Amino acid sequence: LQEMAKRGHPFTGILYAGLMMTQGGPKVLEYNVRFGDPECQPLLMRLTSDLTAIMLACRSGRLTPELVRWSPQSAICVVMAAPGYPGAYPKGMPITGIEAAEASGGGAVKVFQAGTKLDGTQVVTSGGRVLGVTALGADLAAAQAAAYQAADKIHFEGAFYRRDIGEKGRKREGK
Repeated sequence: LQEMAKRGHPFTGILYAGLMMTQGGPKVLEYNVRFGDPECQPLLMRLTSDLTAIMLACRSGRLTPELVRWSPQSAICVVMAAPGYPGAYPKGMPITGIEAAEASGGGAVKVFQAGTKLDGTQVVTSGGRVLGVTALGADLAAAQAAAYQAADKIHFEGAFYRRDIGEKGRKREGK
């Protein structure tokens, strides 16, 4: 970022750094200049200011720190995948329970649809990473519990998801 600015082309936009936490400190795995689905969804859940206003301020060079406000809550995203993912996977499987999952969190759960489409009025699978069940909580343990309780309410044939999302963070928190 410093080099781009030095060359007269300061970076404006979204920069996502995929990190791996090691005993020697964080290591960068990748950079992306886009919203990655499961990486971005917990961040968006914590954002309390207007994303459109932030983006317009970036575009016009008027972004200031006070425009970006965050909830102090923790957030987590559990990806629900189709059977066979990341390889070949079936499509067109009916999905039920999305509304019940979102209602279970009292406003603290959002189910982001990624690999879905409408078949008439029925939501069905159309990709490998089907849903991002994302939840807020007072701490990581509460967010984790809310996300898994919500994910358990959603059904499609062969659905699977990891059961260890957030565990490393909870260990760092000592919980």
